[in-house]
Amino acid sequence: MKLALHWQILIALLFAVVMGVWTGAETQLLGVSWLAIYTFVGTLFLNALKMIVVPLVVSAIITGVANVGSQGGFGRLGAKTVGYYVFTSFIAIMIGLVLVNVIEPGVSGEAAPVLESNEAVMSAVAGKSAGDVVDIFLRMIPVNVVDAAAQGQMLGLIFFSLLFGFFMTRIEGPAKETLNHFWQGIFDVMMLITAWVMKFAPLGVFGLVAASVAKTGLDQFGNLAWFFMTVVLALATHMLVVMPLLLRFVGKVRNPWLHFQAMAPALLTAFSTSSSSSTLPITLNALEKRAGVSNRVSSFVLPLGATVNMDGTALYECVAAVFIAQLFGVPLDFSTQLLIVVIALTTSIGVAGIPSASLVAISIILVAVGLPAEAIGLLLVVDRLLDMMRTMVNIFSDSVGAVIIARSEGEDQVLVSKHF
Repeated sequence: MKLALHWQILIALLFAVVMGVWTGAETQLLGVSWLAIYTFVGTLFLNALKMIVVPLVVSAIITGVANVGSQGGFGRLGAKTVGYYVFTSFIAIMIGLVLVNVIEPGVSGEAAPVLESNEAVMSAVAGKSAGDVVDIFLRMIPVNVVDAAAQGQMLGLIFFSLLFGFFMTRIEGPAKETLNHFWQGIFDVMMLITAWVMKFAPLGVFGLVAASVAKTGLDQFGNLAWFFMTVVLALATHMLVVMPLLLRFVGKVRNPWLHFQAMAPALLTAFSTSSSSSTLPITLNALEKRAGVSNRVSSFVLPLGATVNMDGTALYECVAAVFIAQLFGVPLDFSTQLLIVVIALTTSIGVAGIPSASLVAISIILVAVGLPAEAIGLLLVVDRLLDMMRTMVNIFSDSVGAVIIARSEGEDQVLVSKHF
């Protein structure tokens, strides 16, 4: 019987802690330091994640938008859907930002900051200002989309992909079918490649965590416990407080808790797979058969949501970036935190619905504000469980959006007890 991937990662994580403590940063094997071996393995895994992100995100967005647009998607229903997604993602990010600043998980332990302060890092972050926020919007329209892909400028690629997918629906004839098959084929292949890369996640986790432990010891785990609790509290606030309030006062649902019962199969699937895309068929079925939302609304809102609506991911990205800055002892002023909010909101749109895809998005935020991307290795210690939780929040937000939009479209039979 093959061991499930999350158990493999957990075993690799524990083994990495043991090896990191045992070898330290100086011990060598045949003249090569163990630290260099750990770093090599971890870097290979990070490079593999970065390798797949551009074609995966571009193909996911183009196919998603094209599928929605082919159903007459960018009218009234489209405006409501996009408006809901932007609003809830922004609320989620602000919840995370407030809690991470109040709890300060990166400086709450006795050993904080656990990583050595770096003058270059501090100067890089200090150099960020409100002008960088403007620059973010300028980069949304790339001068050269190929160069944007080469440079990993995701905002420009997301904007181009949205445009490309939309205007694919405006052409007719064989060319339209060819493009649809082409991009769908790329997306299918990239999903297979991603699944293959994730098979090596235990090795990647081992390398990144062992290198981190070898350099810093076990002092970091106290701070990671605070980080874990901060993220869980933020996710719970968004899912158990904000979402029911939206159902009650915007969706006019008398008993919002009925929706939790209706979506239970999808929530459990999301928790076990950590994949919005894999959970999509279950979410569709639960929303239509148990919540009573029409296929017209669910088939429009959910596929788009699986691509662009990532409340839990956006929240996590924001908390993670501020947490890492706190670990480095780097103060973040208002303009820099505003920059993090904007990037978290925009990059969460392009994060594919697959396990741990947000790690790449977090690296984009870290680089944008002047922090080293390698610091995400620390997050892998608790990332798997948090990934399962934030995926639940992602798909639950999608389903809440579908209910609210269905109610606004006059569907009175949504969330009545007879459906389940």
